[in-house]
Amino acid sequence: MDQDITTFPPTPEVNSSYTPTAVKATHLASAILLFATFLVGLLGNGLYLWVLGLKMRRTVTTLWFLHVVSCYFFFTLMIPFFAVYVLLGFHWAFGTAMCKLLNTCISMGMFSSVFLLTLISLDRYILTHHPVWFRRHRTIPWARKLVVGVWLVSFALSAPYLAFRETRVVDGGRIVCINNYDVFSDWTMAETQGLERRVHLAIFMVRFLLGFLLPFCTIVACYSRVGLKMKEKKLAWTGKPFKVMLAMVVSFFLSWLPYHLYHGMKLYRKEVPESVSAALLIIYTFTSCFNACFTPILYIFVGEKFWQVFRMSLLTLVKAAFVDDLSGSAPGSSG
Repeated sequence: MDQDITTFPPTPEVNSSYTPTAVKATHLASAILLFATFLVGLLGNGLYLWVLGLKMRRTVTTLWFLHVVSCYFFFTLMIPFFAVYVLLGFHWAFGTAMCKLLNTCISMGMFSSVFLLTLISLDRYILTHHPVWFRRHRTIPWARKLVVGVWLVSFALSAPYLAFRETRVVDGGRIVCINNYDVFSDWTMAETQGLERRVHLAIFMVRFLLGFLLPFCTIVACYSRVGLKMKEKKLAWTGKPFKVMLAMVVSFFLSWLPYHLYHGMKLYRKEVPESVSAALLIIYTFTSCFNACFTPILYIFVGEKFWQVFRMSLLTLVKAAFVDDLSGSAPGSSG
């Protein structure tokens, strides 16, 4: 994951002298859990993409969730890299380009999913509080433009990884992937070290404010207003909607808070015990993976139609398989 000192993939030229130590039981267990999470996420997110993208009528709501699940699917594909990273004793073997690209993609996925969940909460708020405007202006072309804007802004906010991420050789020939915020490439001068810290702090604050605090406050405010409106109509505490909203808020908070706490601690790594930082790294790694692979389960409850379409689509596939099999083995059939 994104660390200041991470054992990220060594390039072949400098990695020949590194020999991984014996795999520890905790590393093996963590890697197994990550691979299991990857398989579940690949299957679950893949099925959601199939249903949302091909089997359901295109609406603004399905468009929102199609791209949210796409973010999770995108993140899920990267989990095996982290599993290998853990198995090698926090040593990565994929080169400098992957060091930059992988962290950029992770950041894009994080920002995109956060912004899309915020848009969904604003969409729910407008639906309940401004229904006239909602009916007139909420169109698929309008939603597509917002989605494109989300991806572009996410890339812009993630671009610093392409500039600041690099690999270095450390003890024993191990390669680490780090954020080098020293824009003058001189790590000994006090002036450049002060500038490095200010750049690091600025990037962290942008990531924390735009990637967590402001979206979280917006989501909580929107769903609180929606809940109050539903309560006025005697609907808030009697069905799925309130439970879904609460689950999404709690999931968002628990999934991303450890991530930002860890990166905040890196600003004060001299004052924070290494054991605390390492524990928080493990927590945020697994909460991020869990969020990407299991949060889509919530989307079954977004509407009754999703589960109905999902079941009908699977039934259609099974029927088609049997029909093809019977027709292929019928007397007189070719082959």
